[in-house]
Amino acid sequence: MRKLILALLLIVGTLNVAAENYPYRADYLWVTVPNHADWLYECGENATIEVQFYKYGIPRDGQVSWKLSNDMLQTDKQGTANLKNGRCNINIGSRKTPGFRDLNLAVNIDGTTYVHHIKVGFSVNKITPYTKEPSDFMSFWDAQKQSLKQTLSYTRERAEEYCTDKILCDLIKLKVDNKHSVYAYLTYPRNMKQGSHPICICPPGAGIKTIKEPLRHKYYAENGFLRLEMEIHGIDPRTPEKTFKEIQSAFQTDGNNYLDNGLDNRDNYYMRHVYLALIRATDFMTSLPEWDGKNVAFQGGSQGGALAMVAAGIDKRVTLCVANHPALSDMAGYAEQGRTGGYPHFKKAKGMLTPEKIKVMAYYDVVNFARHITCPTYMTWGYNDNTCPPTTSYAVYNVLKCEKEALITPVNEHWTSDATEYGHMKWIQKHLK
Repeated sequence: MRKLILALLLIVGTLNVAAENYPYRADYLWVTVPNHADWLYECGENATIEVQFYKYGIPRDGQVSWKLSNDMLQTDKQGTANLKNGRCNINIGSRKTPGFRDLNLAVNIDGTTYVHHIKVGFSVNKITPYTKEPSDFMSFWDAQKQSLKQTLSYTRERAEEYCTDKILCDLIKLKVDNKHSVYAYLTYPRNMKQGSHPICICPPGAGIKTIKEPLRHKYYAENGFLRLEMEIHGIDPRTPEKTFKEIQSAFQTDGNNYLDNGLDNRDNYYMRHVYLALIRATDFMTSLPEWDGKNVAFQGGSQGGALAMVAAGIDKRVTLCVANHPALSDMAGYAEQGRTGGYPHFKKAKGMLTPEKIKVMAYYDVVNFARHITCPTYMTWGYNDNTCPPTTSYAVYNVLKCEKEALITPVNEHWTSDATEYGHMKWIQKHLK
């Protein structure tokens, strides 16, 4: 029986893989059809991929060059296949251990090379993380939280430019500790009432950036939530663009990346104050008289998904957690030969996978926070993601012991659709107390 799942990826430009699928107005199309409709196999099973290529909607013949590798690792097999009437089949074999195989494709048509890739999984429910939990993991974070036992301090001012006929928006500057602050936009219903509204806190994705789209999820406030969109670097979102780009250039370069900063010492790692900012954000939000006194949700994607799970793992006030393809997951995985690691892929930087740094990583790795999450948790991820690979999403999901649910979208690279994002809010609504 013919399998109907299609992996559709349109690529813009020659020899470049787009960050998202389906670019606007591309004139060619790859279609890849695994012989298992869910893209999943057991170890030892052979996977076959039917490959189709169209230009202007017309099947094209040509020679496809293909390469195979385990998820995010070096090519271990390669070959060619001939498209006949725009189609060919490639047997990519199997895996002996749980994980993903990545098939990369290239074809030259009319002098232009088009590329595509597809990943399929083997015994994915048996994927386990490399990262082990330190014996003092929770006591370390309990001590860090105790260091925040000081008066909650923040400023709050109306951001009129983001107010609508249904919601109001305030800019918050929240003091984390004696050295650090973070900014956030708080959106809430115009007609809010005391003791009536659930909280949703949204940490940011990776990068030196501030909050440019505080209304991107305005439907939370329109549906009665108190919504906090955070940044983590203490950069005022009103900073002029020229100044912001200078800051970005200075602190987001090789050898000077915040995710590398201080990784030799667990007390000095940059992400320490970022994780504590999540606690502070919850302190602030639960201090609002309009909070319903029951519901505290965290929701985010990539680094934001990681931070949502960190918050749920160390703060029992969090009652719901939603995470897309979480970053910072099994970061040290590459230290074991043949194993996939998570973003920020420290294997790419010299000297990052030393025993000392691997030890510190364990205190900040999402898999260890996931082991302590007790609230209902909803995760989404795609298989074609080369930023936060599916191997590490499964490593996180498989260690969760709480009530959990997953939306798996195999075709996705490092993105989620608007419908999926809106579905996160609906999931949260469904699980409110």
